[in-house]
Amino acid sequence: MQDDAPIFGFNAAREDIVRTVVSRVVLSTKDPLLALNDAAYHETKRLEASKRGPEEQKELAEWQRLARALGRMPDGERREKLASIVEHVGWDVAGNFDPRVFKVSSKLLPPIVTYLLAPRTLVRLARDPKQLVSLSALDDKVRVEGPVEELRELSRQGTAVYVPTHLSNMDSIVFGYALERAVLPPATYGAGKNLFTNPVLSFFMHNLGAYRVDRRIRHNLYKDVLKTYSCVLLERGYHSLFFPGGTRSRSGGVERRLKLGLMGTAIEAYARTLMANRERRVYFVPATINYLITLEAETLIADFLAEAGKGRFIIEDDESSRVGRVTAFMRKMFDMQGAVVIRFGKPIDPFGNMVDERCRSFDRRGREVDPASYVKDESGRVTLDPVRDAQYTRELGDEICKAYLRDTVVLETHVVAAASFERLRRASPASDLFTVLRQRDVVVVPRDELAKDVVKLRDRLVELADRGEIVVGGFLRTASGGDIVERALRAFAGYHASPVLASRPEGLAIMDTNLLFYYQNRLAAHGMAWDVIAPPGMPPARPPVFAPPAARDAAQGGLS
Repeated sequence: MQDDAPIFGFNAAREDIVRTVVSRVVLSTKDPLLALNDAAYHETKRLEASKRGPEEQKELAEWQRLARALGRMPDGERREKLASIVEHVGWDVAGNFDPRVFKVSSKLLPPIVTYLLAPRTLVRLARDPKQLVSLSALDDKVRVEGPVEELRELSRQGTAVYVPTHLSNMDSIVFGYALERAVLPPATYGAGKNLFTNPVLSFFMHNLGAYRVDRRIRHNLYKDVLKTYSCVLLERGYHSLFFPGGTRSRSGGVERRLKLGLMGTAIEAYARTLMANRERRVYFVPATINYLITLEAETLIADFLAEAGKGRFIIEDDESSRVGRVTAFMRKMFDMQGAVVIRFGKPIDPFGNMVDERCRSFDRRGREVDPASYVKDESGRVTLDPVRDAQYTRELGDEICKAYLRDTVVLETHVVAAASFERLRRASPASDLFTVLRQRDVVVVPRDELAKDVVKLRDRLVELADRGEIVVGGFLRTASGGDIVERALRAFAGYHASPVLASRPEGLAIMDTNLLFYYQNRLAAHGMAWDVIAPPGMPPARPPVFAPPAARDAAQGGLS
């Protein structure tokens, strides 16, 4: 089935794709002088602030010359310069797909992910090459959940846009594994240009559909090329992958506000297929990537706190500044038994309607709706309307954020961190975040009391899960509080360079308050952990309302 995916014919269409992108951007630019001035200003500013080698120095001089000459240029020459710049950017962005590299990478993916998540398993599997390249070798390390069969059929009917949460630089690898494991077709995706500096990563990304995104470039022409490139790919049926959070979650929390630029291209792409009388429906697949522990948790939460504290919190150093710390971190990382859950959500169309396996759209009342009606004017003509589509995209973003909450998979480290951090808050002399975080090695929680706290929180999470508001796995649902605590301790100790919770004769001492904060934040948007990470302008999540125990017992058949 994968061999039928449009991306396998990408290279034959690549030149025509770039030509289409260039033509559209140039024709849609109403004021070349304004667009070129904006590009020259931002590029000059960027290059002046960067460390410049000979190439960058030459590029800076060219932009400076352009800025000086623009006022005297005739309109025709400006348009020629505009087309030249857009074409250069278009080819720089454009991806590539080599089916031979895809075939090789599909065989390499299981041992690579195994190496990253459970290196001991890799050593054992190396004795049997057939098992080493088998996807089933990772079944106990990486779980793939959700309506996979429905998505498989749906991918034959329309064009998928996968929109997962984003926690780690491992996400692209892990999500690629999930697509392969679910027998879903590969997708194009935007990758930061900095990742292409690694020759090994660059080779695979360059040949597996990744297009380059240079986040240092701020001018509008560059953004227009990126959006148009995405739109053209979707029009032509290339499945796509966006991380709509825009960057990794620094706090560890589930995204509650998205960057909508590339997501909005799906509506334009769909409208254009209608205008060309070759309707190709587009649908979105929200997904969550859930880690027992996160590769970059220490650095990410330090970045978040530095920004949140505005000077009240000082990062003394990071992992990369101390060789001994790096060595210890890597040694523990490669000694870890990992756990990752990728959960696909239910598909929705660009207008927030549910989609079935035949790519039919249904509203909240279960009535079939025609998605084409959303992009037609009063006379019934399909139109491109950026203002209208921006509103649709905002509403779509809200629906995706709701799906993230429903499909968040709770893991043991999240529950133990939330229970421990609540103990820390209660013991803190002041209630502000930074006072709480300074209470390192101050609070010791008796193990049996922490286990009771964990069970109480777990039971509430199970009630939320039974209402369809979160996902709680099998082990967490049935394990004792002590077993949940022990599993979290093993995960923390087997990976993080500094102790998160340390054993003491009287119980467990709370040591790395930053990491506890990071992991408890996974439950903050649900109101099940202290929420100080809500986006600006959004109120903190309130704790859910739970039925009193007597009412729950009655609903379950009464007390025994």
